Amino acid sequence: MKSNYKRIGDYIRPLKVKNTDLKAKELLGINIDKFFMPSVANVVGTDLSKYKVVEKNQFACNRMHVGRDYRIPISCADKDEPFMVSPAYDVFEIKDTKVLNPEFLMMWFSRKEFDRNAWLYTDADVRGGLPWKSFCEMQLPIPHPDKQRAIVKEFNTIQNRINLNQQLIQKLEETAQAIYRQWFVEGIDLENLPEGWRVEKLQNFCTKIGSGSTPTGGKDSYSKSGISLIRSTNVFDYNFSFDDLAFINERQAKKLKNVEIEENDILFNITGVSVARCCMVPENVLPARVNQHVMIIRPFSNLNISFYLLLNLCSTDSKNTLIGISQSGSTREAITKSEIEEFEIVVPDSDKLKKFESQMQMIFTYKDTQSLENQKLTELKELLLSKLASV
Repeated sequence: MKSNYKRIGDYIRPLKVKNTDLKAKELLGINIDKFFMPSVANVVGTDLSKYKVVEKNQFACNRMHVGRDYRIPISCADKDEPFMVSPAYDVFEIKDTKVLNPEFLMMWFSRKEFDRNAWLYTDADVRGGLPWKSFCEMQLPIPHPDKQRAIVKEFNTIQNRINLNQQLIQKLEETAQAIYRQWFVEGIDLENLPEGWRVEKLQNFCTKIGSGSTPTGGKDSYSKSGISLIRSTNVFDYNFSFDDLAFINERQAKKLKNVEIEENDILFNITGVSVARCCMVPENVLPARVNQHVMIIRPFSNLNISFYLLLNLCSTDSKNTLIGISQSGSTREAITKSEIEEFEIVVPDSDKLKKFESQMQMIFTYKDTQSLENQKLTELKELLLSKLASV
């Protein structure tokens, strides 16, 4: 280990403050992406005085499943008001914040390299727990406090810009959804459609509906670069996530030639917990293929209906219908190719559809610009985190 690296345990102290006076009202958990979130635990009838209290600039972590998840859920509190966490969590604080900045330490905990190192310290338990002693033995560089503050400021500038962009993206999505509902849902009687409107099966508007497969060798065959392989973890409603994007080589891609992605394709998850999530393929992910969990829905290019199909498939009514017809007694929800092909949608008259597509084109082009900027900012943020090892 480098000479300027210091043992984490020398700079932190564990806390075991219980909520005995019930001062803390809010119960939070820790997301695997390292932020506090509302707990989903049922606490009806639970003695909340036994839960641990977390104050501002204090940390909480869950060391129980590091070996299984390859990550350690850990976060630093930025709330002015105290809150509760599970008694199973560890709560700790920095001994002297003039020596070690809490935000700088949290930046270190956010590094992918930190998670990989934590995994190496896990025990032999089936869940791969990380012993507290081992956690304290892990090390980090501690530069001069002024340097720490400068690094934190640079990081926060990037993160704040990402947050602002994300708020704008959410507003644009809400605007698109509101226009869709106002034009095509509210006040529409399916038994008495407006003149020129009709009900059609989805397959009548598509030149391709189909899913791919996982290359031979599974995850072990993925590359660090090459042809993008889109999986269900990349597909969210209206948004494509570049996190954990897999790549395959030319030979593997050739075997998946029949599921080659094209611009304006709609990506639709057909299995698992993310079933029925869908988005439009971003141009900067091409060339690409899909695996067996993602369906390509490719409208005829001359119909100018891509955004309408996207908003329709992302709507609550469509999701409920598609998921509802896919139950086969299995605990995993799934939607088959034939169910998508036979799925019926209301198609408005061509003039209204053309106006809608034009408005959506402007909204989604602006949204994609913000998403692309966030992708670049996230890469910059990850680069800054990776450079912490050499400060």
